[in-house]
Amino acid sequence: MSAPSCGRRADVGAVVVSVIGAEPKLADRDRSALPAGDRLLTDSLGEGLVRFDAVGQIEAGVAERWIVIDDGRSYIFRLRNAEWADGTPVRARDVVPLLRRQIARAAANRIAPYLTAVDSVVEMTPEVIEIELARPRPDLLKLFAQPEMALLRPGKDNGAGPFRRRGDGRDGILLTPARDPDRDPDEERPTPEQNVLLRGERAALAILRFVERHSDLVTGGTIDDWPTLQAANPAPANVRIDPAAGLFGLAIVRREGFLADAGNRGAVAQAIDRSDLTSVASDWPARETILPEQLDSAAPPMVPVWATLPPEQRPAAARSRVAAWRAARGSGPVLRLALPQGPGGTLLWAHLARDLYAVGIVPLRVASDDATADLRLVDLVAPYDNARWYLAEACVACAPEARAAIEAARLADTLPQRAEAAATADRLLTQDVAFVPLSRPFRWSLVALRLRQWQPNPRAWHPLNRLRADPN
Repeated sequence: MSAPSCGRRADVGAVVVSVIGAEPKLADRDRSALPAGDRLLTDSLGEGLVRFDAVGQIEAGVAERWIVIDDGRSYIFRLRNAEWADGTPVRARDVVPLLRRQIARAAANRIAPYLTAVDSVVEMTPEVIEIELARPRPDLLKLFAQPEMALLRPGKDNGAGPFRRRGDGRDGILLTPARDPDRDPDEERPTPEQNVLLRGERAALAILRFVERHSDLVTGGTIDDWPTLQAANPAPANVRIDPAAGLFGLAIVRREGFLADAGNRGAVAQAIDRSDLTSVASDWPARETILPEQLDSAAPPMVPVWATLPPEQRPAAARSRVAAWRAARGSGPVLRLALPQGPGGTLLWAHLARDLYAVGIVPLRVASDDATADLRLVDLVAPYDNARWYLAEACVACAPEARAAIEAARLADTLPQRAEAAATADRLLTQDVAFVPLSRPFRWSLVALRLRQWQPNPRAWHPLNRLRADPN
């Protein structure tokens, strides 16, 4: 397939967005990991107190301003003049029970475990809400900006915007800008270019639609779809890569047999040629530490013992470890790797299997949800820049001491105590070799040139109301 001109479509009509995956919906929002389409639709129809802008920074949502006091233990939000979809004004008495419900559901979504410091949500006035915390959390706003914290009333289709759903059809879900109560209706006349047509579809169809100039944005791309994109050969100017912050690596999920010993787990980490693995995609750096940087830890990221050898010496060290295991037991180790089933998963499998075979390990590929897996690929974008998030998500089956240190970071009464606990957890988790870091999450989009507000960002998040230049 040849690539058309990167000039794309003229800047007229609704912005057509294809998100990779199933048709977006608001239903079943209690799942721990909402699909990309569901998150986009939820964020568009029901923004939270705050939200992310085009570059992944905090901007006003239902709250127009806020202050943080008491060393990060109290957040006070003033609501803007907003309306629910039925035209009734948004008031604190509506928002408070919605927030309490979301925070109280311990396993409701992927960010709920990081909201346990919230002690109370109270209405101070009809326009003011206070959130009090049992422990300081100066980084709480990025959690409240997540689509999982969007405000949607039970039994209602919509929240407070920034869009309204105007129709569903075979072509997708039509979204139009929500009315701004502060603007004169005679002056505010949205143009068709402010509308968004959102659809969910498999990667191949979404990419084809884009290269044929029938859509403006393909979003939600991961390493699993990357080979499909390469085969389509779109214009390079339209291919955009996010510098996504998060985890991409192999979690140890069964500490049995060969993986019962930390030294053997280190041998698995040593066997993988990261520079070769990450060369399958552009702008995808290799990583050897769990934390990408110091973040809010008291120490720089802990470098694992297995990484102290130069890369060219690591396969021999891993091979020696495997050989000792084979000599003691009469056969080499067999490890089951849980990977995605798409073409990108196959590409990863080819690299990982080659490297493991080279040191004497026999790998078997199994599905991502296979309960018999020994190692499972973790591919997660971080919701906020917090060391505990990285450590907790990497600790799938880690030692009790590491898990206790992560819990100590959660319960720390002061920021210095939390930083020390995070550093301890990083050290213990790294020494335990409970997670094999490979890189950062790989997230790509196809972006038409008319979408001048689209910006790559560490959250890999691109709200639908921040795609085109503001006509006002």
